Amino acid sequence: MIKSYIWSLPTRVFHWLFALLILAAFLTDDDKLLHYHAVIGYGVLILLTFRLVWGYLGPKYSKFKDFPFGFDKVKAFMLSIFNNEQKYIGHNPPASYVMLGMFIVVFIVIATGALTFGIQEGKGIFSFLNDSFFKKMELFEKLHEFFANLLIVLIVAHLGGILTDKLLHGKQETLQSIFTGYKVTQEKSSITLSLFQKFIAFVFFVALLAFLIFNMIQPKNILVASKYQSIDYMALNEVFVNECGSCHTLYPPHSLPKHSWISMMNDLENHFGDDASLEEEDHENILNFLVQNSAETSTQEMSFKISQSIGNNDIIAITDTNFWKHEHKNIPKKVFEHTQVKSKANCKVCHSDIEKGLIEDDKIKNINAFL
Repeated sequence: MIKSYIWSLPTRVFHWLFALLILAAFLTDDDKLLHYHAVIGYGVLILLTFRLVWGYLGPKYSKFKDFPFGFDKVKAFMLSIFNNEQKYIGHNPPASYVMLGMFIVVFIVIATGALTFGIQEGKGIFSFLNDSFFKKMELFEKLHEFFANLLIVLIVAHLGGILTDKLLHGKQETLQSIFTGYKVTQEKSSITLSLFQKFIAFVFFVALLAFLIFNMIQPKNILVASKYQSIDYMALNEVFVNECGSCHTLYPPHSLPKHSWISMMNDLENHFGDDASLEEEDHENILNFLVQNSAETSTQEMSFKISQSIGNNDIIAITDTNFWKHEHKNIPKKVFEHTQVKSKANCKVCHSDIEKGLIEDDKIKNINAFL
């Protein structure tokens, strides 16, 4: 038996960076970490692009044409799986299909993730689709989750194959080869890299490094920037700010649908236990402003989901909606009883940008400050 060098350094570096970034993507799959989640996704795309190029221009065993595809080959491999002498030096047939499946699914996960990021959050390169498809945001989110779960299945299959190979064909040192590059073979079959191949690997490594540095220097670049801008309500309607923002959080007009605002404004004498009656002129001014800028006119996720949750029901309090209850179900009761909070309706304590017409997930205050 001979040790052959089959996995070049670029191939091995790709493998571990690919695994590391995919793990990081799953760990940042949280609303508050979406910025990092998106950046990591683009980083994985750079690696995936390298692997595609490497699959055609890389060394033997890394090229796709050297993947032993074919049902007959899979069948033959499975029938001889307990044979200590395996003829495949690089990937075996089942592993080839799993690897190809992972590459395809990862690309789909990135694509659906970027679309979801743009349509649902109004951020990134697909934010221009937010206006047209925001009502379908849940569909894109579900597609993204489906393929992310499919990727987990493929990863488990990949790890299962590694474990099986370790138990049945341990002498070949397949597992060790992804660290060392060397695998035990029946005959010498080592690979070498040409200067051109080294150049390709170097260019992609620099591109990935430059991309990560760029995102640290310019965290609000076009890949992750939001289409939504802060709103100066004082400049738009001073009466609205003075009358509504003087007693409680200045709720953006797009936080409730039209019929909820009309219902609320028509009963200001009983405004959540207080008499908030207004002069007729101010009442008409504020009502028109709220109706003209209600949830129906917005493509923000919050506006759409609150409006969807209310439907045709006579609900005027955001905290009474199923959407709000679902989003806040894990927040302990004592948080709302804290001296700085006092009420479920005091949104601006945690959502510092709500009075500017925004609710950015990454700007939500950590509730541990109130525990």
